[in-house]
Amino acid sequence: MTDEGARVVVVGVGADGWDGLAPPARRAVADAEVLLGSRRQLELIGPECRAERIEWPSPMLAALPGLFEGLRGRRTCALASGDPMFFGVGATLCRVLGPERVRILAQPSSASLACSRLGWALQDVVVLSAVGRPLDRVRGALAPGRRLMVLLPDADGPAAVAALLAEQGYGPSALTVLEQLGGPGERIVRGRADTWSRPPGDPLVLVAVECEAAPSVEPLAGVPGLPDDAYDHDGQLTKREIRAITLARLAPLPGRLLWDVGGGAGSIAIEWMRADPTARALAVERDPVRAGRIVGNAARLGVPELRVVVGSAPAALAGLPVPDVVFVGGGVSAPGVLPACWEALPPRGRLVVNSVTLQGEAVLLEFHRRHGGDLIRIDIARAAPVGGLSAWRPALPVTQLAVTKPC
Repeated sequence: MTDEGARVVVVGVGADGWDGLAPPARRAVADAEVLLGSRRQLELIGPECRAERIEWPSPMLAALPGLFEGLRGRRTCALASGDPMFFGVGATLCRVLGPERVRILAQPSSASLACSRLGWALQDVVVLSAVGRPLDRVRGALAPGRRLMVLLPDADGPAAVAALLAEQGYGPSALTVLEQLGGPGERIVRGRADTWSRPPGDPLVLVAVECEAAPSVEPLAGVPGLPDDAYDHDGQLTKREIRAITLARLAPLPGRLLWDVGGGAGSIAIEWMRADPTARALAVERDPVRAGRIVGNAARLGVPELRVVVGSAPAALAGLPVPDVVFVGGGVSAPGVLPACWEALPPRGRLVVNSVTLQGEAVLLEFHRRHGGDLIRIDIARAAPVGGLSAWRPALPVTQLAVTKPC
């Protein structure tokens, strides 16, 4: 949709409504023939605007092209909360209409207002949204001393955040709940996660968290190689040291999509996604019970958007989104698996394969002969008791192939 009739002005509006709008934003609202927004946002605008008022459709994204097609040629203004480009509708409209057809008039974001009340530097705060997104994402951001800002969908959000923190061992964390920021009903309430008992307040709310772990908690680092006991598994798990080496070979980058073929407990896909908030992954696992474990592990470790595909490769790979990187950790010797993964990769895509069996190693040797790449053997040994002394107990060696597809 690129015609001039699709042009829309997006106005950020705060909890103070019309009174808080700057003159250019007031003119955009007053001159509109059509005013779009949520019910709450539309109610913030008084009789100064005589435009036809339309609430956003639900579900929203699929309906937007048709909505704007019907508004062609009419002066249209869309309302957003605070900064429309900060977890807001402005970014969505830029994707749907094209940025050249959208004009943004921003207000301070709720996170900016919250930091100004708390005296926090916004650039040092991790901001997460639970509005239309899983609250479990908070789990992946927890670290002692970190400051979080969590945007919430409703008045029950603060209690849900407090319960999540207590469950993760971050009960001593200080919470600050900020409601109706910038409006006449602004309210700030403070407490602690493990003793939080405040009743629900206003639905326009966010919570600031000063993360503090209980003394008994071993915090999880953001780098690859989480402890094996961080996962629920049945033994089908890429062990910690091998996992760290494998993730280094996979080289997670922002926005890249990983296929984890033979997911097991999902550890490779999970730690790929933990490496960057925009990294994406899907795990292919033939065993439904293991697939369920992957879902649970992903939620507990803060990456609930991990997609799990139940089925056997290579058949289960058909129709999946094109990957940037593929990891094969199970089923290496199954007929057709490596050729299907290699075919799915685009030029400069990367394939990393681990095997512990002689049959799998034979497949890797042949693949390496044909396509090149780096072929290494990884040997790990752990100290273990032998009688009253100690000795090295070796784990099964892992043969690893890493190869980049040529242009």
